[in-house]
Amino acid sequence: MASTLFTNARIVDGSAPEAGAPVSVLVEGGTIREVGKSVTSAKAKVVDLKGKTLMPGLIDAHVHVVAGVADLGANSRLPDSLVTARSFGIMRAMLMRGFTTVRDVGGADFGLKQATEEGDFPTPRLVISGKALSQTGGHADFRGRYDDRPSVIERHRLGALGRICDGVDQIRRAAREELKGGADFIKIMANGGCASPTDPIHFLGFSVSELEAVVEEAKMAGTYVSAHVYTDDAIRRCVEAGVHSLEHCNLIKAETAKLAASKGAVAVPTLVTYDKLVSDGPKLGFPPDSVAKVDVVRSAGMESLAIMKKAGLTMAYGSDLLGEMHKYQSEEFVIRGRALPAHEVIASATHVAAKLLKMEGLIGTVAAGAHADLIVVDGDPLKDLSLLTRQGKHMPVIMKGGTFMKRASLN
Repeated sequence: MASTLFTNARIVDGSAPEAGAPVSVLVEGGTIREVGKSVTSAKAKVVDLKGKTLMPGLIDAHVHVVAGVADLGANSRLPDSLVTARSFGIMRAMLMRGFTTVRDVGGADFGLKQATEEGDFPTPRLVISGKALSQTGGHADFRGRYDDRPSVIERHRLGALGRICDGVDQIRRAAREELKGGADFIKIMANGGCASPTDPIHFLGFSVSELEAVVEEAKMAGTYVSAHVYTDDAIRRCVEAGVHSLEHCNLIKAETAKLAASKGAVAVPTLVTYDKLVSDGPKLGFPPDSVAKVDVVRSAGMESLAIMKKAGLTMAYGSDLLGEMHKYQSEEFVIRGRALPAHEVIASATHVAAKLLKMEGLIGTVAAGAHADLIVVDGDPLKDLSLLTRQGKHMPVIMKGGTFMKRASLN
């Protein structure tokens, strides 16, 4: 069993505004065995981190690893073989940015998750919702105004982010099928969205009874519901129905933020995607009508961070990028850093996200018993969050499960 001893490790994990005092971290196999000032090992290979920062592997709680092109309707029509091949390229790039775990909130299936766990390809750990659930005309319905073909009931292609279900019986069945198929949680489209053609941002997805039904199904399976939501009305009705994970939340208001916080909900803002959909989306095939809808939510994004922070609403890290825009995944750190303290931004991608993913103590922390998912950073990201960007340029070491995925010179 291979072992590595990191010495002179100043840990930054988002739990404090300053880096920790130097310690040693012993990795044995795929696990962090010991952390402390006087850790020794006769057989471990020593890696001196003097002048560097040691961090837990980063966690992105809102990705779509099957979204190889920005036009999601076109992506849903691609053959599974092509989507699969592209998804492994997308995931490898995420890993090389220091993201050792990602939560896919619509698209990836259990076969893709199993392939990542078999370890033949360099990928992050993958937590999945399976297909997101949408009503007819909702955020996962890409048929358009004039397409009256029936929605797909079976054989959902890998490139499709979601599936259509209407009514309490259908949403229960869809949730059960996704859970049977290996979903770790359930994702629903509870609001209009930018990428889809027939649902303005203000549209509310699903009736209250449908929302309550899908929350009950998730609870019976020991998990939770994640909801795509922008407007204050959509967020409030989801919180009242028991939805736990609130994606985007750009138009949230103070009272709803307080209510969500009191219920123990978690918000997952995804600000970087709106900047890039406006700047890069048109040339990458994002439909013009969709680009027009982006500005409605983009302008309110930064204010939503302040509202949620003041309300005490926990926020996890999310990027929500599509196609060639995946490369901007780490820019979310810098954007949030304009409104929030650096250690809180880092916490959103470490222990906060780990708790949301129901993996608290296993990922997002440098502690005995956790998975040995670690990154080494040149300099101190608490002083400069941009050190976490540039495609891992400032990360000479990336380790996942005790295996070096990247190991450059530390000099």
